[in-house]
Amino acid sequence: VLRLTGGESAATVEPSPGIAPSVDGSGRSWAVGPRVGAAAAVYECAATLACVGAEPLGLTNCLNFGNPEKPHVAWQLSQAVEGLRDACLALSVPVVGGNVSLYNESPDGPILPTPVVGIIGRLPDVRMAGRLGFVEGEEEIALIGDFRPSRGGSEVAKLEGSAPAGALPAKDAKAIAATHAVIRDGVRSGAFSTAHDIAEGGIATALAECCIHGGIGATVELPDGLDPFGEDFGTGFLVTGMAGDLAALSQEAGVPVAVIGAVGGQSLDIAGLLNVPLSGLAEAHAGGLVELLR
Repeated sequence: VLRLTGGESAATVEPSPGIAPSVDGSGRSWAVGPRVGAAAAVYECAATLACVGAEPLGLTNCLNFGNPEKPHVAWQLSQAVEGLRDACLALSVPVVGGNVSLYNESPDGPILPTPVVGIIGRLPDVRMAGRLGFVEGEEEIALIGDFRPSRGGSEVAKLEGSAPAGALPAKDAKAIAATHAVIRDGVRSGAFSTAHDIAEGGIATALAECCIHGGIGATVELPDGLDPFGEDFGTGFLVTGMAGDLAALSQEAGVPVAVIGAVGGQSLDIAGLLNVPLSGLAEAHAGGLVELLR
């Protein structure tokens, strides 16, 4: 978040507007479904901005593909462009720039189709920007949005050695836009003290990130049938510090809201799945790059 202008006086406090950048890209997801995957990149970027209270102003991209003279690569590229268009129209985000990087191949074949998306958003007041980490003293943790995760091109599938396969969840553009507005408004108003979108690694990873950055644990019970490591970009959010009744918010906003747990303790406890102390989460997080390079 970057502060643009603003000031304070003894008599009044003026808003301090700013801008927030977000960049996203996942070749594995787009290899599963280039059109849906490219749209998901836009939704994911906008979701990240919503978590700090920013509304998208404009989008740029870099489209990274293999040899477009090959029919399947040309199809991937055209599908990705269509997906970017679909999402930008749904969220009313203009494309203000972009470039391509083609013929990315080796004797083993082309790279995964990898459009990278960047969006700049505007915050009306940077002092009300959202935060990632859980806060001591909060109680309920809520899952907001029509979150339908799958493992088709997920990080856990990669760790298991599986190639990108299956199908990505269909996207309801109107529902996504409505959910982003709820998150953005909740952050700006101060109703949410924590807001975090669920992305790579699924809801289990998102919960771990909130615990690590806040230095406090959580106890959670996931809805029946929800894959803890499945991914569905730009659709699901974790929030805490919510003012008012969750059921009322769901009814008024027209988006799904479910209380899944509470903040507290010194471990992340996801019922029936794992119970990891904060020290273990922090160690894994800090040492991830080292392990990757070994």
